[in-house]
Amino acid sequence: MVDRVLVVDDDPPLRRMLARTLTAEGYEVFVAADGGAALAEAERTAPDVIVLDVAMPGLDGLTVARRLRGKGLPTPILMLTARDAVPDRVAGLEAGADDYLIKPFAVQELIARLRALTRRGGDGAGGAGLRSYGDLTLDVAGRRASRAGRALELTGREAALLELLLRESGRLVTRERALEEIWDGAAEPNVVDRYVTRLRRKLGSPPLIKTVRGSGFTLRA
Repeated sequence: MVDRVLVVDDDPPLRRMLARTLTAEGYEVFVAADGGAALAEAERTAPDVIVLDVAMPGLDGLTVARRLRGKGLPTPILMLTARDAVPDRVAGLEAGADDYLIKPFAVQELIARLRALTRRGGDGAGGAGLRSYGDLTLDVAGRRASRAGRALELTGREAALLELLLRESGRLVTRERALEEIWDGAAEPNVVDRYVTRLRRKLGSPPLIKTVRGSGFTLRA
């Protein structure tokens, strides 16, 4: 099956270049020139991955990401931005982005990151199928989770982190390992803590994710 990618950028030359390049790489490409069009196109085309520029007039990329996540859309989002300060990267991740690429970028790197995101979202890091622990179940391929029959809306990164914890249930998952496997080592260590906090809130009570002080986290009832 051909992966569908939605490219959102208000720069026409960049948008055309990405559309041509990604089409040549075998993707089915859709484009949007602003945030409002991006929201409509995401709903219409149900893309497998979204390339989303941060700095756009009107609805910027952060707002678009928040609205997509607010609707429960788990599609992986790769954000493009010219800002490389840590607070900017954190803002993107907090808005719901799964990855972050600084402009100017090498097209080969963008393609590699898209492939990593679609593998993570499409086959669940190796096609693991269903993972469960107690009353918690995760459909890795579909990134759909439920606990005690209650559906949980997860972003791509949240699902990837939960899958890692489920895979290693009862064993320690260090921050360093989570950063390497889920963020490709390209984020600050406290990002893991932020995502664990979000997962805890979504999983509800009784808590399942335990903090091992100074080391990392483990899934344990």
